[in-house]
Amino acid sequence: MDSIKNKHPKALPFLFFSEMWERFGYYLMIGIFTLYLKDVKNGFAMSEAESADLYGTFIALVFLTPFLGGLLADRYLGYKKSIVIGGILMGMGYCMMGIHSLPMLYTAMTFVILGNGFFKPNISTLLGNIYSVPEYKDRKDEGYNIFYMGINIGAFICNFFGAALQIMLGWQWAFMAAGIGMFIGVLVFLSGTKHFEGYVQKKGVQEGDMSMTKITALILLPAITFGVLGWIIPGSIFGSDSTDAFIFACLPVVYFYSTLYFKASVEEKKPIAVMLAIFAVVVLFWAVFKQNGSALNTWADRYTNRRVEGATGYVFSTLKQSKVITFKIDSVEKYDSFFRLVKENGQVVKESGYPIYFRNEQKERLPQEETSINVWSTNLSQSINPGWVILLTPLVVAFFTWLRGKKKEPTTATKIALGLFISALSALVMVAAVMAGSNGAEKVSVWWLIACYGVITIGELFLSPMGLSLVSKLSPPRITALMMGGWFLSTSIGNKLSGVLASMWDKYEDKTNFFYLNFGLLLIATIIMFSLVKWANAIMREKNIH
Repeated sequence: MDSIKNKHPKALPFLFFSEMWERFGYYLMIGIFTLYLKDVKNGFAMSEAESADLYGTFIALVFLTPFLGGLLADRYLGYKKSIVIGGILMGMGYCMMGIHSLPMLYTAMTFVILGNGFFKPNISTLLGNIYSVPEYKDRKDEGYNIFYMGINIGAFICNFFGAALQIMLGWQWAFMAAGIGMFIGVLVFLSGTKHFEGYVQKKGVQEGDMSMTKITALILLPAITFGVLGWIIPGSIFGSDSTDAFIFACLPVVYFYSTLYFKASVEEKKPIAVMLAIFAVVVLFWAVFKQNGSALNTWADRYTNRRVEGATGYVFSTLKQSKVITFKIDSVEKYDSFFRLVKENGQVVKESGYPIYFRNEQKERLPQEETSINVWSTNLSQSINPGWVILLTPLVVAFFTWLRGKKKEPTTATKIALGLFISALSALVMVAAVMAGSNGAEKVSVWWLIACYGVITIGELFLSPMGLSLVSKLSPPRITALMMGGWFLSTSIGNKLSGVLASMWDKYEDKTNFFYLNFGLLLIATIIMFSLVKWANAIMREKNIH
């Protein structure tokens, strides 16, 4: 910690811990979201496709609003006020999710969507501003890596709280904990105010900027109109009404970002072009990575051996990290894929006692009828990725620091390209997992998930914090937060695509093909990104950016 104090700005710990608590709330909520939607007793009894579609739409919109939040912060609100407003809105949204009602769920989701728009791009931009002074400029990549570890500490610990609260008290208390975490994050941020002075001010409307009236008329209203049209057109073009609405709504926003290039000065055109090209490529990374809350959550729930026995079972049970489920002979035969009991007359009704876990259990491991076993809570699998980030971030930072000392450190763009390739390999790990389980006929060890997340985490550390750093380095100062919103726009589109891909899970009889598709998408992205590296590096050298 002393080395961080000496080598990094005093504001870093406050941003680190405020982001840690914000991510505590967000990832606690995400870890239980689809499980809550599919719960037939206390949730909404949604099918796999229905929950994946809503999940994809939700996390897509969460990362679409930073476009607007960055714009408002740059011009009117400033970063401090925007971050506080965003945090309060998200905290309220998480708490409201515990009220079991579809209208209330959608209202709560709206609060989270708007809140993240204000919070996410502006805290990342504020960090970049603080590292822009000459004293810390060369440590910007390292600063973003440390900041990124804060994100993942919150994401790691939250699922243990979520599991315990859901088991002991119910879904609503788990959502409440997410809200409390967010409010703590806001308080931590405010406590560090004196260290942000000089970096949180708004930039105002600059010469050549599109006016807010024009943005509303040409971007926001058309986006809403296009979204409504996408929803109401007969049938569906891209798989569901929500997907159609989202894609249609994105078109005016994508148009807006293209105008930034065409209206930029000659000096600004090249950096903006590089960023827009990279934004387009990393969409495919997020499309695969963000299946952690949908397809990979399903894999943990149904295809992974989650039984805990002996001393381990006692510890998990004592800490309320495991659930007790009881085996019944009809658990394997009488239930369809939507978690509903099929009556003899063909009528389908909701049934709350269905332990789907036993459907593909090995016969020799099936307990006697009416015998109970302990299984660890599915949402704990969501802590594997952030756990790897915590373990690997110091190693990755040290590795790049060592390369920097030898003057062999890859450029930021090269790191992103390498991150895409490494991430592609994680899909092959899951192909092997499917084969090990005879295409889902038998459960497999959790080590397959751990290995998959381990590989994609290395790719993530090469890509995600580097993307934030790249935007901070290349953006014209007057639109830094707006371009950070562009990075999150690409995340948003990728998130929606992740939901589209996950909703196809049940359509793939051979699950290896599902993961081969993920591998192919990331391999295409890798090839495109490597083709952009030389151009991006040349522009960064031209701008004297390292």
